[in-house]
This record gives sequence, C-alpha cells and structure tokens, in this order.
Amino acid sequence: MQLTELMAQLEELAPARFAMEYDNVGLLCGRKEREVRRVFIALDATDEAVDEAIRAGADLLLTHHPLIFHGIKRVTEDDVIGRRLVRLIENDISYFAMHTNFDVMGMADAAADELDLTDRQVLEVTWEDELSTEGIGRIGGLPREMSLRQCAEYVKSVFGIDALRIFGDPEKPVRKAAVCPGSGRSVIGEALEKQADVLITGDIDHHTGIDAVAAGLTIIDAGHYGLEKLFIPYMQAVFLRQMPSLEVICATDRAPFLTV
Repeated sequence: MQLTELMAQLEELAPARFAMEYDNVGLLCGRKEREVRRVFIALDATDEAVDEAIRAGADLLLTHHPLIFHGIKRVTEDDVIGRRLVRLIENDISYFAMHTNFDVMGMADAAADELDLTDRQVLEVTWEDELSTEGIGRIGGLPREMSLRQCAEYVKSVFGIDALRIFGDPEKPVRKAAVCPGSGRSVIGEALEKQADVLITGDIDHHTGIDAVAAGLTIIDAGHYGLEKLFIPYMQAVFLRQMPSLEVICATDRAPFLTV
C-alpha cells in the first residue's frame, strides 16, 4: 500500500482539522510515495521505539505524541529529536503522528468505552457544527455507584495500571465520571461545571489536585501513559480491520518510569 493511500485512511479516522491549533500532526518525516508493508505503532517516538521499528524492518512509524512539536532549525545528531529523525531517515522509515485529532475522534470514546460510561457527553467541546459536537474527554455515568477507592481499583483493572494516585476522600461515593486521557488539568472547570463526581486523567500536580477537591471534584490520576497507551491496541485493531494486507507490530508495553 502506498503511504498516500494509508494516510487517507488515517485522515478519515481522525481528520487533522480536529487537532488543536498548537499541535503538529500528520506526516512529519518521510516520502509520501513510500510503499508501506509493515507498520510499527508506539505511543511516543522514543529512542527505544525508533530502535524497535528499525529492527522490525518497519516502513512506517505511527505514534500518538508527535516527535516534532516545536519548531526546529536543524536536524543533526547533536540533540535527541534530531538523532531520532536522522535514524528514521537513514532507514527510510516514514513517520506519522495522530495527537489531539485522535484525542477528539478516537481516544475520548475509547476510554469511555473501557469504563463503560453511560449517557456520555463531550467533556470539553472543541468543535461544533450543524452535524456534530466533538471535543476532548467524555463524561457519563459509571456502571454503578462506588466509593472513590473502589473506582480507583476499577480504573486500575480496566486500563491495566499497577498504581495510581487519588485526590479526595477514598470513601466518598462517586457515580458521574469524567475521563480525559493524557493531561487533564485544563478540563477541571468543565468537569465541575458538568457536575462530575470524579475526574479520571493524568498529570495532576499537588496544588491543582487539592484545589479541585476543595471545589468538590475528586480526582484519579492514572498517569499520562496509563490511559493513553490504549492508542496502541486501538490503532492495531483499525489496521487489522481496515488494512489487513499490512503487517502491524506494536511497541512493548513499557511505562517510561518505575514506581518503587
């Protein structure tokens, strides 16, 4: 399959127009006319992911987070971003990123599906027209009322997470949940406005957490990686369903940190 054809399929799944203005999505490195037979999927284009893609003989590296996020003036081996780009180019591996466009058009509902949320709505609206309302995160009802502690255990089980953090009384009952994979500090206002009992997200700092609790919102911080790693099996399923002629290889499920 030619890369242009593959890109059209990915664009149909998560159109670039749904990405935030600050974002950098799409083809970030490589040749559009490249013939693609093997795809390597990872959350981030880390050194390890690039090495795995090279060893696998991949023609395309697909990630959620873009390797090139801010402007760069040179591509050399003198910095980590340049070093990874050089290795991709040397090995003729094209590189495509699906970030906030996928957050809006895939990640939010996928996370809500995992939690089995009912009567769900968009948490933070970022796109609205006569046909649809789209945005970051989802809010809806948990399968049953549970304590914050029980909800945390539920999140650990559903997303395959070893450890997480909670802000709030562990015995407080929760029923209405907001979920925002990645960094959810910016959606706390929306979660409060929509009367969520708990926000399930990542990257919540000390002061943000205690202030959210004071405002009436409990938080389960499952980590940035903990929730967003679902990008990998989600996209693997897309390829198997829509582009079965391609071989798909997934990065090793490995958190970028250790809890000791």
